[in-house]
Amino acid sequence: MRILVFANTPAHVHLYRHAVSRLEEAGHEVLVLTREYACTTDLLEFFGLPYRRYGAHDTAASSKVRLAREFAGQAGRIAAEATRFRPDVVFGRGPYAALAGTITRSPVVLVLDDEPGDFNHTVSRPFATCILSPAVTRRDLGDDHYTFDGFKECAYLHPAVFEPDRAVRDYLGVGSDERYALVRFNALDALHDAGLEGFGRRQRRDLIERLSRHATVFVSDEGGGMDLAELPARPYDLHPALIHDAMAEAALLVADTGTMINEAALLGTPALRFRGTDDHEYGEFAELERVGLAEQFDEYAAVRERAIELLTDESADDRWQRRRREYVGDLVDLTDLLVDVAEAKGSLEAVDRSTRRALRPRSAST
Repeated sequence: MRILVFANTPAHVHLYRHAVSRLEEAGHEVLVLTREYACTTDLLEFFGLPYRRYGAHDTAASSKVRLAREFAGQAGRIAAEATRFRPDVVFGRGPYAALAGTITRSPVVLVLDDEPGDFNHTVSRPFATCILSPAVTRRDLGDDHYTFDGFKECAYLHPAVFEPDRAVRDYLGVGSDERYALVRFNALDALHDAGLEGFGRRQRRDLIERLSRHATVFVSDEGGGMDLAELPARPYDLHPALIHDAMAEAALLVADTGTMINEAALLGTPALRFRGTDDHEYGEFAELERVGLAEQFDEYAAVRERAIELLTDESADDRWQRRRREYVGDLVDLTDLLVDVAEAKGSLEAVDRSTRRALRPRSAST
């Protein structure tokens, strides 16, 4: 079999990387189509995944019109690569997977979440053989939409596939018992981030200065515009493939970005999300709040004070790890599910019994 996978962001690489490796080990031919964006190709190289580039994402192109123009300029390359590869099934999301599946007349499997806006869903839904999403997703995308108990991040952070490497402390230069916090500032340049604002400049500086009184602070600045020279913080500058090991060892993650909040929560690390101007209701965050693994805040002062409270609470680590053990182990191992759906060419009637039990029609559960 030939399986085509679209990985347009770092999160997509993590979503599919274990499935790609297992499919290759089983003798299938897999190709990842990607674009230059953030550390996406760095991750593909690190994990040794077979990929080709079809273009680059202009981080200044945050409006829907500019993003549509960008895609139009890349469509020819996507069509050519897909035609050359002749896939038996296509995995991805949005117009990218829809175009490749249409050109090659291949089944299309969309793996979606509760992102805001309708663009990706609208353009790809008519071309989908099946749509997979977490059960907490609030959307109902029709008869071909199936849900599973878990999160997209379960493909790489489920206890069955993730084992943290404590050597990351040596790489970071922190002691074995030294408490440290990760602070992540979003670039807000993705389609679903258009028009949003997260931490302001003064808030960023204030947050770093306050947290540094209680823990070592590492800053991951996705936009790359912060000067940390005069601030009591270190840049997080390890290879991006090590971020989950770093999160697993951290005492706290504070961010105005979504994916890393989900990831830290599933690792049992206290995760605080500042919404900023984002008023979209995400089913994933609501569920993680419900089980006590993540918290969201509308006001900057509230997230800052909660962060300080957790850093000075020596029992917080144990509470979050206990919640993780009680909750995450019962979620679906998404890698198993993706591999089975790929080998069934997207036909859920052909998957094995355990996968069929793990999936349920969205329309029947709303």
